[in-house]
Amino acid sequence: MRKIQVQGVHHITIVGSTRQSALDFWEGVLGMPFIFEQPNLGKADESHLYFDPGDGRLLTVFTNEERVDARRPAPREVGSMEHLAFNVSRATFTQVPARLRERGIDFIERDRGFMNSIYLQDPNGMKVELACYKFETPEGHRAADVLMRAHQLRVERGDHHIGDEHLADAIEDLLAERERLEH
Repeated sequence: MRKIQVQGVHHITIVGSTRQSALDFWEGVLGMPFIFEQPNLGKADESHLYFDPGDGRLLTVFTNEERVDARRPAPREVGSMEHLAFNVSRATFTQVPARLRERGIDFIERDRGFMNSIYLQDPNGMKVELACYKFETPEGHRAADVLMRAHQLRVERGDHHIGDEHLADAIEDLLAERERLEH
Protein backbone atom coordinates (compact mmCIF):
# COMPACT_ATOMS: atom_id res chain seq x y z
CA MET A 1 0.00 0.00 0.00
CA ARG A 2 1.23 3.47 -0.84
CA LYS A 3 1.56 6.05 1.92
CA ILE A 4 0.27 9.60 1.91
CA GLN A 5 3.24 11.97 1.99
CA VAL A 6 2.66 15.08 4.08
CA GLN A 7 4.71 18.21 3.41
CA GLY A 8 4.54 20.05 6.70
CA VAL A 9 1.98 21.40 9.12
CA HIS A 10 -0.80 23.30 7.34
CA HIS A 11 -2.47 24.71 10.46
CA ILE A 12 -3.33 23.89 14.05
CA THR A 13 -6.76 24.58 15.52
CA ILE A 14 -7.37 25.01 19.23
CA VAL A 15 -10.67 25.08 21.11
CA GLY A 16 -10.58 28.34 23.03
CA SER A 17 -12.95 30.30 25.21
CA THR A 18 -13.73 33.89 24.23
CA ARG A 19 -12.49 36.01 21.35
CA GLN A 20 -10.76 38.45 23.71
CA SER A 21 -9.03 35.69 25.65
CA ALA A 22 -7.63 34.28 22.38
CA LEU A 23 -6.48 37.71 21.22
CA ASP A 24 -4.91 38.51 24.59
CA PHE A 25 -2.85 35.31 24.65
CA TRP A 26 -1.94 34.46 21.06
CA GLU A 27 -1.41 38.04 19.87
CA GLY A 28 -0.85 39.87 23.16
CA VAL A 29 1.48 37.43 24.95
CA LEU A 30 3.01 35.44 22.07
CA GLY A 31 3.02 38.20 19.46
CA MET A 32 1.23 36.26 16.72
CA PRO A 33 -0.42 38.72 14.35
CA PHE A 34 -4.20 38.35 14.20
CA ILE A 35 -5.05 37.81 10.53
CA PHE A 36 -8.83 37.53 10.35
CA GLU A 37 -12.00 36.12 11.88
CA GLN A 38 -14.96 34.37 10.34
CA PRO A 39 -17.72 32.06 11.54
CA ASN A 40 -16.78 28.45 12.20
CA LEU A 41 -18.41 26.94 9.13
CA GLY A 42 -18.76 23.59 10.91
CA LYS A 43 -20.35 24.89 14.15
CA ALA A 44 -22.60 27.91 13.93
CA ASP A 45 -22.19 29.09 17.55
CA GLU A 46 -18.40 29.50 17.24
CA SER A 47 -16.11 32.05 15.65
CA HIS A 48 -12.86 31.03 13.98
CA LEU A 49 -9.88 33.32 14.66
CA TYR A 50 -6.73 33.05 12.50
CA PHE A 51 -3.22 33.94 13.69
CA ASP A 52 0.22 33.82 12.04
CA PRO A 53 2.66 31.89 14.29
CA GLY A 54 5.61 33.41 12.42
CA ASP A 55 6.20 31.08 9.50
CA GLY A 56 3.25 32.12 7.34
CA ARG A 57 1.23 29.07 8.30
CA LEU A 58 -1.81 29.34 10.54
CA LEU A 59 -2.82 28.79 14.12
CA THR A 60 -6.58 29.05 14.53
CA VAL A 61 -8.80 29.24 17.58
CA PHE A 62 -12.49 28.38 17.86
CA THR A 63 -14.17 30.80 20.27
CA ASN A 64 -17.62 31.20 21.79
CA GLU A 65 -18.61 34.13 23.98
CA GLU A 66 -20.58 31.79 26.27
CA ARG A 67 -17.41 29.95 27.35
CA VAL A 68 -14.98 30.97 30.10
CA ASP A 69 -11.24 30.27 30.39
CA ALA A 70 -10.69 26.81 31.86
CA ARG A 71 -7.69 27.94 34.00
CA ARG A 72 -6.69 24.35 34.74
CA PRO A 73 -4.11 22.01 33.21
CA ALA A 74 -5.36 20.43 30.00
CA PRO A 75 -6.00 16.68 30.14
CA ARG A 76 -2.90 14.55 29.63
CA GLU A 77 -4.18 11.17 28.59
CA VAL A 78 -3.91 8.89 25.59
CA GLY A 79 -5.13 10.74 22.52
CA SER A 80 -4.51 14.19 24.00
CA MET A 81 -1.93 16.65 22.78
CA GLU A 82 0.90 17.00 25.32
CA HIS A 83 2.06 20.44 24.20
CA LEU A 84 2.42 22.76 21.25
CA ALA A 85 5.94 24.10 20.55
CA PHE A 86 6.92 27.32 18.79
CA ASN A 87 10.35 28.34 17.59
CA VAL A 88 11.85 31.55 18.99
CA SER A 89 15.21 33.18 18.30
CA ARG A 90 17.99 33.05 20.89
CA ALA A 91 17.58 36.81 21.43
CA THR A 92 13.86 36.41 22.14
CA PHE A 93 14.41 33.29 24.27
CA THR A 94 16.67 35.18 26.66
CA GLN A 95 13.92 37.80 27.15
CA VAL A 96 11.03 35.37 27.68
CA PRO A 97 11.40 34.80 31.46
CA ALA A 98 11.34 38.51 32.31
CA ARG A 99 8.44 39.18 29.94
CA LEU A 100 6.39 36.32 31.39
CA ARG A 101 7.14 37.46 34.94
CA GLU A 102 5.95 40.99 34.02
CA ARG A 103 2.59 39.46 33.09
CA GLY A 104 2.43 37.17 36.12
CA ILE A 105 2.56 34.05 33.94
CA ASP A 106 4.10 30.93 35.50
CA PHE A 107 6.63 28.99 33.45
CA ILE A 108 9.25 26.26 33.61
CA GLU A 109 12.61 26.48 31.83
CA ARG A 110 14.42 23.32 30.63
CA ASP A 111 17.69 22.45 28.90
CA ARG A 112 16.88 19.66 26.41
CA GLY A 113 20.47 19.05 25.29
CA PHE A 114 20.05 20.21 21.70
CA MET A 115 17.60 23.00 22.52
CA ASN A 116 16.34 25.16 25.35
CA SER A 117 12.65 25.24 26.27
CA ILE A 118 10.28 27.37 28.27
CA TYR A 119 6.85 25.92 29.07
CA LEU A 120 3.76 27.90 30.00
CA GLN A 121 0.01 27.41 29.75
CA ASP A 122 -2.56 29.23 27.67
CA PRO A 123 -5.70 30.48 29.49
CA ASN A 124 -7.34 27.07 28.98
CA GLY A 125 -4.48 25.04 30.39
CA MET A 126 -2.91 23.91 27.13
CA LYS A 127 0.85 23.57 27.54
CA VAL A 128 2.80 25.80 25.15
CA GLU A 129 6.54 25.48 24.61
CA LEU A 130 8.84 28.23 23.37
CA ALA A 131 11.87 26.43 21.93
CA CYS A 132 15.25 27.60 20.73
CA TYR A 133 17.82 25.33 19.08
CA LYS A 134 21.39 25.57 20.38
CA PHE A 135 22.77 25.58 16.84
CA GLU A 136 22.49 27.38 13.54
CA THR A 137 21.49 25.10 10.69
CA PRO A 138 24.11 25.11 7.92
CA GLU A 139 22.97 26.52 4.60
CA GLY A 140 21.47 23.85 2.36
CA HIS A 141 20.45 21.66 5.31
CA ARG A 142 17.48 21.39 7.65
CA ALA A 143 17.51 21.30 11.45
CA ALA A 144 16.32 17.68 11.13
CA ASP A 145 19.54 16.85 9.21
CA VAL A 146 21.67 18.18 12.07
CA LEU A 147 19.57 16.36 14.68
CA MET A 148 19.60 13.03 12.84
CA ARG A 149 23.40 13.14 12.54
CA ALA A 150 23.84 14.31 16.15
CA HIS A 151 21.63 11.45 17.34
CA GLN A 152 23.66 8.97 15.30
CA LEU A 153 26.86 10.28 16.90
CA ARG A 154 25.29 10.13 20.37
CA VAL A 155 24.29 6.49 19.90
CA GLU A 156 27.69 5.53 18.43
CA ARG A 157 29.41 7.09 21.45
CA GLY A 158 27.01 5.57 23.98
CA ASP A 159 26.01 8.96 25.39
CA HIS A 160 22.76 9.55 27.28
CA HIS A 161 21.42 12.46 25.23
CA ILE A 162 22.42 14.86 22.47
CA GLY A 163 24.84 17.51 23.74
CA ASP A 164 26.84 20.40 22.33
CA GLU A 165 29.67 18.14 21.13
CA HIS A 166 27.25 16.01 19.10
CA LEU A 167 25.76 19.11 17.49
CA ALA A 168 29.16 20.60 16.65
CA ASP A 169 30.41 17.32 15.21
CA ALA A 170 27.19 16.77 13.25
CA ILE A 171 27.47 20.20 11.63
CA GLU A 172 31.13 19.55 10.83
CA ASP A 173 30.21 16.19 9.26
CA LEU A 174 27.40 17.73 7.16
CA LEU A 175 29.67 20.49 5.89
CA ALA A 176 32.49 18.01 5.10
CA GLU A 177 30.01 15.81 3.22
CA ARG A 178 28.80 18.78 1.20
CA GLU A 179 32.42 19.72 0.42
CA ARG A 180 33.14 16.17 -0.81
CA LEU A 181 30.05 16.22 -3.06
CA GLU A 182 31.00 19.57 -4.55
CA HIS A 183 34.52 18.41 -5.52
